[in-house]
Amino acid sequence: MSRLLNCLLPLFLLSACQKEISPELANRAPGATPLPAAAEFVKYTIKAGEHFCDKSDFKIVETDELKFMVRFDSSAIYQTVNSSNQDDINKLYGFSDNNMQHHQFSARFGWRWSAGALRLFGYIYNNSIVASKEISAIPIGADVVCNLQVTATHYRFMVGNLKDSLPRLSTTAKAKGYQLYPYFGGDEPAPHTVSIWIKPLM
Repeated sequence: MSRLLNCLLPLFLLSACQKEISPELANRAPGATPLPAAAEFVKYTIKAGEHFCDKSDFKIVETDELKFMVRFDSSAIYQTVNSSNQDDINKLYGFSDNNMQHHQFSARFGWRWSAGALRLFGYIYNNSIVASKEISAIPIGADVVCNLQVTATHYRFMVGNLKDSLPRLSTTAKAKGYQLYPYFGGDEPAPHTVSIWIKPLM
């Protein structure tokens, strides 16, 4: 019996020390490049009485596509002090363009709570002239994929399977500027603390 235990004990210890391997790694060829870590949601917070979010590091952007996933919670439901401001579009995520300030050239998604729904918009500046289009209403708590594509003549906004476009007058081959982050307003600051989660997808 002791001889049998002496034979089985090393095998037991060897199996007990092995780490569990995920199916993704198990199926990869030996020597293959490791898979990149999946992007995580970043929580952006706009405090009551503020316009700007808590995370807005300066980041240079040169791209022809911005793709991300967004999630809003119930803090996206709000009522403005001045009822005429309820239709103002808050800013979500995007970039300045044409190597200019964002109030001159830019493209980003916007959002607002109005008529009982959370609505996403395409929102742009061309030569300091603002324009916007509603793309889709989305559910509170849902993870929604947004995609902003840049062409020589248009910005293409996609929310899930819905899409629309707005003109682009920038002359750079790609969008060229800096990252734009969540911002409340419009004229009024956030009436209460608002939380938004964003996960970059490329």
